[in-house]
Amino acid sequence: MKYIAYCRKSTDEKDKQVLSIDQQIAELKEFALREHLEVIEFVTEAKTAKIPGREQFAQVLRKIEKGEAQGIVAWHPDRLARNSIDGGRVIYLLDTGKLVDLKFPQFWFESTPQGKFMLNIAFGQSKYYVDNLSENVKRGMRHKLRLGIWPVKAPIGYINDSSTRTIQLDSEKSKVIRRAFEYFSQGEKGFTDIANFMHKLGVTSSRSNKPMKIDYVKEMLSNRFYIGIMKYGGEYYDGTHKKFISKELFDKVQKRINQILKPRKTKHDFAFNQLIKCGECGASITGEVHNKYYKRTNRAASYIYYRCTKKLKPCLQKPVTEQDLELQIRKVVDDVAFPQSWANDWYKWLDRDEILEKEKSEENIQRLKTELETQDKKLNLLLDSYLDQVIDAETYKNKKNEIFDLKIKINEEITKIQNSGSSWLEPFREWVGSALSCAKIARTKNTCSDLAIGAKTVGSNFFLTDRRLAVNYEKPFAALCATPPAQRNSSSSVGNSFSVPRRGLEPPCLTAQDPKSCASTISPPRLI
Repeated sequence: MKYIAYCRKSTDEKDKQVLSIDQQIAELKEFALREHLEVIEFVTEAKTAKIPGREQFAQVLRKIEKGEAQGIVAWHPDRLARNSIDGGRVIYLLDTGKLVDLKFPQFWFESTPQGKFMLNIAFGQSKYYVDNLSENVKRGMRHKLRLGIWPVKAPIGYINDSSTRTIQLDSEKSKVIRRAFEYFSQGEKGFTDIANFMHKLGVTSSRSNKPMKIDYVKEMLSNRFYIGIMKYGGEYYDGTHKKFISKELFDKVQKRINQILKPRKTKHDFAFNQLIKCGECGASITGEVHNKYYKRTNRAASYIYYRCTKKLKPCLQKPVTEQDLELQIRKVVDDVAFPQSWANDWYKWLDRDEILEKEKSEENIQRLKTELETQDKKLNLLLDSYLDQVIDAETYKNKKNEIFDLKIKINEEITKIQNSGSSWLEPFREWVGSALSCAKIARTKNTCSDLAIGAKTVGSNFFLTDRRLAVNYEKPFAALCATPPAQRNSSSSVGNSFSVPRRGLEPPCLTAQDPKSCASTISPPRLI
């Protein structure tokens, strides 16, 4: 009788009780010599038997079916099968008589009903071992997650510490990644730029020395692990690993990602599109390119015009050149520019109010911490209900994520109060900074895109009538361009945008020396 010797060593499970392939071959050679077995071939394979699909094992069975051999020699039945499908195939070949005999140094087998029964038990025990090992691994991973420890391979910027079985900061790569986050948040770098930037500093793809792929860069920039939040199996967990990305920086990066991934609806990227409405019919003002050829100079030129789309009703408004519209928008922004002397006074008043607000912050922080404790109690009750089978797993997961999101918001509010003292101070500082920077934005060297951003910051309801622009200024920008009462009747203006402020006279709301009274009228401005 001819035998095929099959030797297998798993490469993805920690099974230290099984000999290596070289040792199995040596043992099986001695066993075959001792038992006088004719082994025609030794087949080796380094692959797990937990699931079907082993190529070499399938080849052995095909040779048995063709009659090239009648028996198999292996170290133990678990080398042949640890799943029900492969085990069933071996039993079926025994039933049909194509497989006559099995030999194992550590297991007795005889092709009888009792022998097949014992072989089935051996296969079942092997499968039970694998299933139990998998469950133990999952239980250990869940326990590590509850302790705030990431249980699998650390993301880039961290390393797995085998001695402590924790996640530690990679001192070099973490600095590169933080700089990548900072550069990306500034709005000048794309995903490819970030990949090339990190490649120059030695952070490359794990499989090669090439720059990271774009999808991997997107995943890295969106990974909440860097701000201490772990997501595993659809659930959120608090991480105890050291963080090197601030929540504020992470949020800026997410806004930038959303801007890049947002689909564009227009073919041309006109700076003032979606900013202005027609003063006659209310339809949108859109840009278009006009091409003109000059025969005398043999020159072609392109000009940008803005016109009413006339989608709502007939309209008689004429187009306006981008140059003319640009000059008017520059004036809109420049009219609410904050003088430096005003800014110095307001920053002093804000510093004063910041001290007063910090005195009240402890009370607010304690209130929020109490709310956190309440949410933790809810999580414990939810877990008890799940363990008592009062609610199903899906309901438990959804409710847990809801509470976790609420805890994140509470923690963010605590951090915000600890850093700024109050939610109104920082937006108001930003408004002062925005008003102060309006003069810079209105300069000729800035692009139309910069102007559009500045215009959206200071005003809304832009309407174009007879090629003249009118705008409603946002509060308190409106106070910056308010005409003094003595001159209100004599001043000539087109809309609110051309009311020129007197720089030496402070508007009423700005003379009160009370930042909070004006802050109540501010919606958080966009940074310029």
